[in-house]
Amino acid sequence: MDNLVFQQYYLDCLSHASYLVGDRGTGRAVVVDPQRDIGGYLADADAWGLKIELVVETHVHADFLSGHLELAEATGARIAYGAAAQVDFEIDRLTDGARLSLGEVELEIRHTPGHTPESICVVIREHARDAVPYGVLTGDTLFIGDVGRPDLLGAVGWSADQLARALFRSTRQRLLTLPDATRVFPAHGAGSACGKNLSSETTSTIGEQRATNYALAPMSEDDFVRAVCEGQTLAPMYFAYASHRNREARPTLHETDPVPALDALPAGVTVLDTRDPDAFAAGHLPGAINVGLGGRFAELVGQVLRAEDPIVLVCADGHAVEARNRLARIGFDQVVGEFTGSAGRLRARRVTAEELSTLDVRLVDVRGRGEVEVSGTISGALLLPLPELISRLDELDPVLPTVVFCAGGYRSSVAASVLRARGFADVADLSGGFSAWLDGGFPVVHPEHV
Repeated sequence: MDNLVFQQYYLDCLSHASYLVGDRGTGRAVVVDPQRDIGGYLADADAWGLKIELVVETHVHADFLSGHLELAEATGARIAYGAAAQVDFEIDRLTDGARLSLGEVELEIRHTPGHTPESICVVIREHARDAVPYGVLTGDTLFIGDVGRPDLLGAVGWSADQLARALFRSTRQRLLTLPDATRVFPAHGAGSACGKNLSSETTSTIGEQRATNYALAPMSEDDFVRAVCEGQTLAPMYFAYASHRNREARPTLHETDPVPALDALPAGVTVLDTRDPDAFAAGHLPGAINVGLGGRFAELVGQVLRAEDPIVLVCADGHAVEARNRLARIGFDQVVGEFTGSAGRLRARRVTAEELSTLDVRLVDVRGRGEVEVSGTISGALLLPLPELISRLDELDPVLPTVVFCAGGYRSSVAASVLRARGFADVADLSGGFSAWLDGGFPVVHPEHV
């Protein structure tokens, strides 16, 4: 019987992949790049008769708060990073070329600086002497269709240019030297801000990436630097915070704990209404921010709120723990409780595409630049991607009637609620988003530069 246990866990709302690797013969296991709520790993390890002995982080993550401390607390596992990692808790430092034996299954560590200075990849072999590995866990060094961006954070002593050059060498000398049949398992997929061209596929092979990934095409180092550094989107506000917290010996999440019920709102809190946009529009509390739990909830919260803000949740019945845990995945731990009183009577205006076609208003498009490049926009609209909204509020007049739109009406409800909370007097959003505008046959423009 094959001794390898291999499981990929893909978290759609953060485009995050993590992995459980174990050996049935010895019962020893490793978790790589875990999410913060760890129940799935524990349940699967128990089902397979495995003991999680080690948590390997391919790098210090910026886009989510990792579950290494939670797993260490729950299982007694050690925590391991590449040798260059700088963190405030005890770790095993993995040297380049190190071999970690789980029994017949063996892991090989390859240092691959570039996305960050401490980045590593983990080569998995079903048997130590296998010429062709089972696969390689590439972290944020290599994605399906892209490579990790080198500009997310200012590493001490490293510029984005230096990291990009290191990434060029890492991909060519440490990954493309693997056999073409080696499976590729990255830490992120489409939708992640850790790259610009990520595929929706969650696995590939070295051979497929060699043939199709723009960043792995034959080119000079200078051309590679230009290719990977150009066109990157603005990183969400919470990335710097999450990166900092991942280096700290912070408090752990206890994902099954209840969320306190509140029948009154404490002073100085931010009300986060997690219901869908139509329910929010029908009635909400003054100053509430609407980020529906059904989409990329935590990521969008991280684009418009600060992690240190005390938060009171408004949720559909039974969803408070889920909302709290999803916020905890990005390090937003200041959830005071769930408000159990009336959701509120204030209404939010949502206009149809037909209504919008007759209005003289300030139009704000909160989609990403890439979306506008592909599908166009409405004439006269200011392109203000949601991650830039807070930093560019001074470009908007709080007195002018304003209509916000996105692709389908989810992000626009977020943005409109933020503007109302910031004192904008007359704000609506487009129900059904730009898709409804297109479906109605209304005119579209394609800006030359977005």
